[in-house]
Amino acid sequence: MSLAEQYEEQEQFDLAYEEYKKQLSNGKESSELYQKLGHLASILKKSDEAEEFCKKVVSLDPTNIAAYEQLMDICFENGHKFTYYLSRGQKHILEQQFDHAINDFKKAIAHCDDDKKLASTRYMLAGLYEESGKYNQAIDEYLKISDTDKVTSETYLKLAKLYDKTDFTESAVEILQRAKDDGFEGLDEDLAKYYSKTNNPEKALELTSDDLLKARSLMELGRNDEAIELLESIHDKYKKDSKYAALIAQYYYETGDLDTALARVDEFAKIEPNSPLIYQMRALIYEKKGDEFQEHINWAKFNNLKGDTDIAVNEYLMAYQLNDKDINLVTTIADMLDVTDKNRSVEFYERLLELDENNKRALQKLAEFRERIGDYVIMVDYLERLKKIDPRNPYIIENYERANQLLTNPPSFFDNIIKFFKGI
Repeated sequence: MSLAEQYEEQEQFDLAYEEYKKQLSNGKESSELYQKLGHLASILKKSDEAEEFCKKVVSLDPTNIAAYEQLMDICFENGHKFTYYLSRGQKHILEQQFDHAINDFKKAIAHCDDDKKLASTRYMLAGLYEESGKYNQAIDEYLKISDTDKVTSETYLKLAKLYDKTDFTESAVEILQRAKDDGFEGLDEDLAKYYSKTNNPEKALELTSDDLLKARSLMELGRNDEAIELLESIHDKYKKDSKYAALIAQYYYETGDLDTALARVDEFAKIEPNSPLIYQMRALIYEKKGDEFQEHINWAKFNNLKGDTDIAVNEYLMAYQLNDKDINLVTTIADMLDVTDKNRSVEFYERLLELDENNKRALQKLAEFRERIGDYVIMVDYLERLKKIDPRNPYIIENYERANQLLTNPPSFFDNIIKFFKGI
């Protein structure tokens, strides 16, 4: 046990405090040492020193909730409301209580009279808003910082990103162009990207040094020969890059070589197999080829990957109107409707059975539907057909005997009604 610890154990706090300070002056800096000094300074009513020591603790150990609580207590006693609310906000962040943290930072801002501390607190508040999905509030905080002399290039980049995320990409262009005009540097590539997204390829081309964005901008300007010349010159560098593969496909699409464009999309799909862009590009190519069936199929796949299930189903249904004999299509529609509209899915499982009388999935799903509406005669018929095809099918093993029992001893009418509505 060190001399300082002995003094502390004997409640000779003033001597313990001085010994710990000697350790600090001897280069033994640590969050634990600062925490002991903060605790002792608080006991000895050295409130200002206690506060400074606690600040040292959280700077060295920013996940120490106990240190934040100690700092809060000292700041409350000292009447330092800014640091109190700031510490409480940081503690709430560690506890994943983001709404409480937001309120604390707002209160800290209300009690701050230091421009530098005010800007850094607004940065933290804006980051919390963004983390919580409150993008408009985050934008407001960054805009307030942008009106001060504490604004940086990073402030403008964060603002632009949020504008883009909220579908106000034109505002992203405006804010970055304003910053660039005011002399801020390091914004060209982001500004070029947003110019491209807002259909201004000329400005994007002027600002970017990114070869892929240059090629895309050249194509959008109709300068396809220059674009392909550039793309061919960087082939070795970017041949495994999905963006490069997509641009090559776009070139052949723009120049009307649609079969090659499709082949290039296949190359893109090998690099990034789960990208919705695969199906968007194929849909556009098939549209240009006049193949409506494949156009709708690919728009459906695109929307399904984007999470727009209703739009995807509608696209598949439009494809079905053009070709109602495609087994894969009918199966896809039936299975998608089985999740969202079980009763409507029956129509497509029945159609699937017309196309393939031994389709095991259709037989099972139609048996399930017949049980749901209490039609046990037809249910057993479907199961008999399924049993002939696949007697070891788990559904048959589990349900065949039960179905025959239901046929001989059916539930009451009201039981069937309840079962039907449970299955919807």
